[in-house]
Amino acid sequence: MTEQEYNECVSKHADHVFRFIVKNLRHEEDARDVVQTAYEKLWRNRKEIESSKSKSYLFTIAYHQMIDHIRKVKRIQLKENFHDETKVQDKPANNLKKVLEEALARLNETQRSLVLLKDYEGYSYEEIGQITGLNESQVKVYLHRARLQLKNYLVKPENVI
Repeated sequence: MTEQEYNECVSKHADHVFRFIVKNLRHEEDARDVVQTAYEKLWRNRKEIESSKSKSYLFTIAYHQMIDHIRKVKRIQLKENFHDETKVQDKPANNLKKVLEEALARLNETQRSLVLLKDYEGYSYEEIGQITGLNESQVKVYLHRARLQLKNYLVKPENVI
């Protein structure tokens, strides 16, 4: 990959990669850091990467960076104890976007990533497997389970829109 092809890759895929990562992490600053690191690794390895495979390579790097970030945060994060009576529920009625975001947030990192890669970014099962390191059968099974979990959450009476 030449410098010009790298620059084209950045301008063409930056929004998609950032959107994918921020949807998973739900924190813009962390997502920016992950995406920046992914592009840095792409830059360092640009000579070994074919231009036609740059998008898949970029999403793979970003996905793995995101997983590393999540693991790091989980190790550092202190859990706070909340009592049920102190929880505030600010759930406006009929807010589709918020309900969908809550449903996605209930999925584990792998399931959420698979749903976003397949249904939001439009990758094939094979491409998702390459990005995540899972085989195609695992992708299908995990994606099916994630969709069932989403469906079960979305059809609850309090979430029906």
